[in-house]
Amino acid sequence: MLAATLEELEVPVKITEAESGFEALRVLPRETFDLVVTDINMPDINGLELVSFLKGNAKYSNIPLVIVSTEGSERDREKGLDLGADAYLVKPFDPESLRDVARELLARAQQGG
Repeated sequence: MLAATLEELEVPVKITEAESGFEALRVLPRETFDLVVTDINMPDINGLELVSFLKGNAKYSNIPLVIVSTEGSERDREKGLDLGADAYLVKPFDPESLRDVARELLARAQQGG
């Protein structure tokens, strides 16, 4: 559903999916990414660990990052944002809200900040 939602952006996007946090870490060095969308609940390495790794690594720290998760408590949201996520959406979510967040983050990244 995330891929289908993002494919409806006005700009062409290439989507790379990873089945787990570990797979995401294997894929990251192979390509460049303009946006990362992750869940918290993943096998191997959870989404919060992935966020922490990306935001703590100079090579990836500037990539905008969105958490989309069923974990909807304020504590979970704060933890994700404190680790460096740029946005946090709770499932179920309105697909247009994900597109809006993606547009905003991609535009901000293009402007250099």
